[in-house]
Amino acid sequence: MLSSLTKRLSAEFLGTFWLVFGGCGSAVMAAAFPHVGIGLLGVALAFGLTVMTMAFAIGHISGCHLNPAVTVGLAVGRRFPWNNVVAYIVVQVLGAMAAAAVLYGIASGAPDFAIGGFAANGFAEHSPGHYSMMSAIIAEGVLTFMFLMIILGATDKRAPAGFAPIAIGLGLTLIHLIGIPVTNLSVNPARSTGPAMIVGGWALEQLWLFWVVPIAGAAVAGLAYSWLAAEERPAAKSVRATA
Repeated sequence: MLSSLTKRLSAEFLGTFWLVFGGCGSAVMAAAFPHVGIGLLGVALAFGLTVMTMAFAIGHISGCHLNPAVTVGLAVGRRFPWNNVVAYIVVQVLGAMAAAAVLYGIASGAPDFAIGGFAANGFAEHSPGHYSMMSAIIAEGVLTFMFLMIILGATDKRAPAGFAPIAIGLGLTLIHLIGIPVTNLSVNPARSTGPAMIVGGWALEQLWLFWVVPIAGAAVAGLAYSWLAAEERPAAKSVRATA
């Protein structure tokens, strides 16, 4: 019989596969076939829909992190055990790499296929808008911070029950609308690693930013939400001594 951890890891692999296959797939196919015309809004919505659908599908099994930065942020916020962090990150990266490989197998079947950026994340000349490295650091850090704040708040036991996947999915859509022009948007080291392994070269050279900055932003969010949402203990009543 499969252990509970094995089932959770399997769910994380499946969920991260779907995130990268659906989100990056929409970007790759839109680039390869511009007449489809889904554009920036379509790609942003695709990423949001992958997370929302998986949150409903596997959230009750693994928590539906799908993202090493989310896993670290939840651990810092004391919502996830540190002893499971490495295992979650490993399967998330494997799921992302598997999705990128499958996506490449499909996309490369087109007669005029060119690898191009293959939805990889980048800055400077590899930024869609040619934004600088500093712009990329600020965008990835702030947007990952806000994404974790949405996740931590929406999944708080005091939040309205059952709506967390919707809030998180729409939050990720909004974040992509802001960040795609800057870096093609990561906020997720696993999502960045999958396409980078296919593209190689510059994508692997710039990959460090899309690991370090999102994880740092998520960790800060874990600390910030723990402080912001801490429930105040009622003041102890003083007891008057009686003669």
